[in-house]
Amino acid sequence: MVGLLSLIEARLQPVFDLLEEGADPVVRPSAQDGVDFQANGALPLAKRLGRDPAGLAAELAAAAGDLGGACASVVASPRGFVNLTLDDAWLAAELAAAAADPRFGRGVASEALTVVVDYSAPNVAKEMHAGHLRSTLIGDAICRLLADAGHEVLRENHVGDWGTQFGMLIEYLLEAGEAGSAELSIGDLDGFYRRARESFDRSEDFKERSRRRVVALQSGDPETLALWRQLVERSVEHFSAIYRRLGVLLEPSDVVGESSYNDQLPAVVAELDSKGLLTDSEGAKCAFLPGFTNREGEPLPLIVVKSDGGYNYATTDLAALRDRFGRLGADLVLYVVGAPQALHFEMVFALGRAAGWLPEGKQALHVAFGNMLGADRKMFRTRAGATVKLADLVDEAVERASATVAARSPELPAEVAAQVAEQVGVGALAYADLSTDRTRDYVFDWDRMLSLEGNTAPYLQYANARIRSIFRRAELDPASLLAGVDASMLTISERAERDLAIALLGYDTALQATLETYSPHKLCAYLFELAGTFTSFYEACPVLRCEDPAVRTSRLVLCATSAGVLSSGLGLLGIAAPERM
Repeated sequence: MVGLLSLIEARLQPVFDLLEEGADPVVRPSAQDGVDFQANGALPLAKRLGRDPAGLAAELAAAAGDLGGACASVVASPRGFVNLTLDDAWLAAELAAAAADPRFGRGVASEALTVVVDYSAPNVAKEMHAGHLRSTLIGDAICRLLADAGHEVLRENHVGDWGTQFGMLIEYLLEAGEAGSAELSIGDLDGFYRRARESFDRSEDFKERSRRRVVALQSGDPETLALWRQLVERSVEHFSAIYRRLGVLLEPSDVVGESSYNDQLPAVVAELDSKGLLTDSEGAKCAFLPGFTNREGEPLPLIVVKSDGGYNYATTDLAALRDRFGRLGADLVLYVVGAPQALHFEMVFALGRAAGWLPEGKQALHVAFGNMLGADRKMFRTRAGATVKLADLVDEAVERASATVAARSPELPAEVAAQVAEQVGVGALAYADLSTDRTRDYVFDWDRMLSLEGNTAPYLQYANARIRSIFRRAELDPASLLAGVDASMLTISERAERDLAIALLGYDTALQATLETYSPHKLCAYLFELAGTFTSFYEACPVLRCEDPAVRTSRLVLCATSAGVLSSGLGLLGIAAPERM
């Protein structure tokens, strides 16, 4: 099923095409009493055609008729808009179809793409910290939304698992013996890394052994590789525990570390060289791409091979790009990485395109995001200035949520209360991030994100739980009610009922808008507005106290559909929707 807004625009499009092929009707919700939507596209069309806006709008309204039974009235305004009021029976039929649909009107893409999403990307032998939260949450929500729309989604967790520091880490693992293995097994990755660094800085002998160990690792020494794999496996176990608590779908099988591309790097460089895309510059091999200059206007190099003959991030990212569009057959690759890496990815994509690894018709996009800031509007850290461990952040979210749940619902059994606290705490943490335009920085605020008022996860979770409680009191199963719904069961007469029906039919449009720019905050905004519209409906229209059985049933359908869309939308964001709070 197509979203309501998209459906109205599709029905208006042929009418606008009569005057100018491809003219955009630009349909938007109307704030005017008695009008549901207005087509704003008549104004720019009149300007382009040199016509009077009011006269042209009248011509469009006359040609539109009732839009195939969708509208009770289509009227031109003196200002040049085309005002649309939906037909009650048509609206009821559309809502019934969406209510009976297990997907609540969510459409699927007309063409299924193979999409690789690169996100999270922590470093081996280091604990995940607050700085990993945005990539992990935004990337996972985008994956869920793409898969729901029918695309084949390949998740890739591009972890940092290679480099000179691994000589130091492996040598410390050998030196510390069982104590080092114990540190890894309990997940004390930061402690392990810190003590390895202390040994490296303290001892010249250890430093020299670490350098030799790097050579052994790069040459494939079996003992060294076995120790390296132990570091990677223990780290991935730690990452996976965090992902499970956050409800993130990444699995160990999704890990495609930097090391995965080691064998491909010489071929990547050789191919770029053979195509004349590399230039020797001060001992390094660089690509000088058109349009990239420094502040002085001089050509800006993308270094592919360093002056010491070593490879770098650019080399690995080029190998990954080549692999994803080649071996994996991707149509689209999304890199959910912080905004500071924008220039790096622009240059990698440009070189990949020049090399033929990024084919015409295929796309690589940097899905950039801003920073998470503390109350001082600086990078989010502990009061002592240290990096905040992600595991500690999740623990505190759940602890704070536990206090809220205990205060509001003391009657919940301990086991249920603990589960709800986990869902509310983690949901609050995730939604605070996802509800912010990903391109912007945002200030981390416990009180705001855990509030039951405003655009927060607890507010939406509570709205869903409150609706579920209606059905518990009525001793009805909302799913069974919706499974048998048809248009005859719906009576859309009150303004609040109408507003809620229209809001519910906007679900697919909101999802389309979210995926157009890979911006989860647009879905968050829709769900928040829906919850507010439901509250207005519930206050204006009695449900269980309604004396008319037909109207009562109709309102129960509206309630059940609202709960379904809220829980479905939260699920697409990776956020649980508890039935009790």
